[in-house]
Amino acid sequence: MKKWLHSWRLLSLFSAMAFLLAGCGKPFLSTLQPAGEVADKQYSLMLLSTAIMVLVVIVVTIIFVYVVIRFRQRKGQENKIPKQVEGNHKLEITWTVIPIILLIILAVPTVKAAFDLADVKPMNKEKRDKDTLVVNVRANLYWWEFEYPDYGVITSQDLVVPTNERVYFNVKASDVKHSFWIPAVGGKMDANTDNKNQFWLEFDQKDAEKAGGIFYGKCAELCGPSHALMDFKVKAVPREEFNQWIEKMKNAKPVVTDPVAKQGEAIFNKSCIGCHAVTPVDKRPEQARTAPNLGNFGDRERIAGVLEHNEENLKKWLKDPESVKPGNKMTGTYGQLTDEQIDALAKYLMSLKVE
Repeated sequence: MKKWLHSWRLLSLFSAMAFLLAGCGKPFLSTLQPAGEVADKQYSLMLLSTAIMVLVVIVVTIIFVYVVIRFRQRKGQENKIPKQVEGNHKLEITWTVIPIILLIILAVPTVKAAFDLADVKPMNKEKRDKDTLVVNVRANLYWWEFEYPDYGVITSQDLVVPTNERVYFNVKASDVKHSFWIPAVGGKMDANTDNKNQFWLEFDQKDAEKAGGIFYGKCAELCGPSHALMDFKVKAVPREEFNQWIEKMKNAKPVVTDPVAKQGEAIFNKSCIGCHAVTPVDKRPEQARTAPNLGNFGDRERIAGVLEHNEENLKKWLKDPESVKPGNKMTGTYGQLTDEQIDALAKYLMSLKVE
């Protein structure tokens, strides 16, 4: 008996902790604050399915309580057998038809939404409008590349998109399976190594303003020891501002004037240029793009996707990438740097801006 009570207490404690932890997390990574057409559709389906499940639970609970009270065993009726309902056609039809109706209520909007969200015909290269934005997303261990094929521009870690219009994505991976996900805006979409997945999202201007213009993205597929650190940021801006950013990216060329940054440029050209590009117009084939494009590194929201964007964190990353993102492919590729070299390199990288 004592063992049973002990187990029950542990189960109750575990259940209470699980319930409390389920409410933990960061609000900007919540799907319950939809920002855009796709997110709104998915949120509506979540509400509908939840309402149906809650209704079923309530009805079943009411029936259960009624049956327990109405047909409980009473004193003097120990041997009385209740009226049997086996073969009652009305009951059998009722408990068959009701679930079918509920499934239809859920299935019709779900199927319709699935077809709407899978409609990527406007991104067809031969037919697409000049204003239709297509972004090639390539997932890598543990960073993201964003290519704008119609503009010849490539960036990494920070995705920039116009608001209040559909943005179409080609999603794939270069090494292992990943998953592209912007919780507040919609998703998820698998990033595979052997095929491209296509879908679209729409970023609402008002919601973007509420979020400070930044949405947070994650990898939603376990891909290695730094899976939880494979973040990216989405800057959602009005179309006019997006066009200006594209023009700056197309014409960006690193101009270094600071003496210390010039030393860093020399170090970079000796140790890093083989993997990283420092101009957004990068015409190398994707097989040669083995590391993030740094053309607008100084404008980014985060260092390595997760650290606050400042020189101290950049130096921390350059000194020991493994301490920030275990299992990354940068560790051990550029030799040991002195503190002076790291200072110079950090100064140079932070100077790479287009804004």
